[in-house]
Amino acid sequence: MLNFVAIIFYMKSAVTIIAHPTTAEQADALKAFVKALKIKFEVSSSADKPYNQDFVDKILQGDKDFATGNFAVLKTKELWK
Repeated sequence: MLNFVAIIFYMKSAVTIIAHPTTAEQADALKAFVKALKIKFEVSSSADKPYNQDFVDKILQGDKDFATGNFAVLKTKELWK
């Protein structure tokens, strides 16, 4: 599924329009429409990368740290000290 996001600037405020076309034909039609109006746009596919790579790297590093014993254990009563 392709995501279509358009940001339109109007009187010093930005409006974001998010459309969720379900077919390639719908996505192509949206792109053609926006191009015809000479509006800048970008197309991203959330299926390609659903998460930010920095976030994924941190999670994977945490898994490695836990597997190698590189972690600390805190008791609940120590959290508020």
